Amino acid sequence: MQVDPSDSYEFTKGKGDVLLIACGALAREIVDLIEANRWTAFDVTCLPAKWHNTPDKITPGVRDKIRANKDKYRKIYVLYGDCGTGGHLDAMLEEEGAERIEGPHCYSFFSGNTLFEERAEEDMTAFFLTDYLARHFDKLIWQGLGMDRHPDLRDLYFANYTKVIYFAQVEDDTLKALAEAAAEKLGLEYEYRFSGFGDLESFMRQSATSTAR
Repeated sequence: MQVDPSDSYEFTKGKGDVLLIACGALAREIVDLIEANRWTAFDVTCLPAKWHNTPDKITPGVRDKIRANKDKYRKIYVLYGDCGTGGHLDAMLEEEGAERIEGPHCYSFFSGNTLFEERAEEDMTAFFLTDYLARHFDKLIWQGLGMDRHPDLRDLYFANYTKVIYFAQVEDDTLKALAEAAAEKLGLEYEYRFSGFGDLESFMRQSATSTAR
């Protein structure tokens, strides 16, 4: 499945009565999990992954999705971390009565929130990649932050980083090579960790069970 980082994304299969509102960076993994587990209750709507560069758009974007769909679904779950919203996302979700996956960002819940917190000190100076970010590094990070036009920005943005940690959702040699190339481009050390789907899968499984008729 191809997902462009500049686009929103919709997935509907069958007659889902539970809506998942998610970041576009998670679309491939969410749909893969739905299809692998034959979860029929879920419909999915994703907001643009590139909004991570402008997190002020996330909270109003998710709110609009909730309000446009709350009368169409029995339950709505949000698959976003705080993602740089400074707590505004959680405050809005409390007002709207919607629940989200735990964790500050997708790197945490892919890694597993407990494990991520345990390793927080040793990973303090790490820049994280997922499968999606490894695949779209040039468009989202290198070009998205203007380093293709102004290479000196690399040292400004990444002066306090020492390594890239790639949390892999699937074993894929092509993605490994892309992640390693990204680390080299940033002038950082490279570390590979296979995480699988982590807490994302657990949350979706629990949601599928709790919403089953």
